[in-house]
Amino acid sequence: MVPKVKNMPAIFYKYRFIIAVACSLLLLLSSCKKLALLSGDQSTLEQYFADNVLNRTFIVDFATDSSIDITTKYSGYDFILKKDTSFYNGNMTGTKNGVTYSGTWSSNSDYSKLVINLSSPTIPAEFIFLNRAWKFTKKGVPVLNLAPWGSIDPKVLYMRRL
Repeated sequence: MVPKVKNMPAIFYKYRFIIAVACSLLLLLSSCKKLALLSGDQSTLEQYFADNVLNRTFIVDFATDSSIDITTKYSGYDFILKKDTSFYNGNMTGTKNGVTYSGTWSSNSDYSKLVINLSSPTIPAEFIFLNRAWKFTKKGVPVLNLAPWGSIDPKVLYMRRL
């Protein structure tokens, strides 16, 4: 038994590459997102988005287009991003005075992007401003601060959760 214990450092040295690869794979596979996917659980980001954004009612708290305040165009509208089968896309509605406009929303895996597309029955002119890809500049609930994705357009949209 003593000779095997004395040979342990030599065995580790001989198989160091295999041990390093095994440890690396173990670390890689143990990331939060991968564990969440393997176990069927939600990632922290998905949980945050589900708890604070999905199936919640939002109103436009502030909107500017090229430094022109257009917030009043959205007075009376309630917006809901609905969760379907995915945490990254679903149906969206905008309702005012009993009239509901429907469309879709989608996001990327880190929830830095939100694409809004309200399209039916026919879109009111004010939805042209909303229908675009937005980036989150701040996800501080109850207010979501948004700016155009991939652009320096002077547009701002703040949506507040009711």
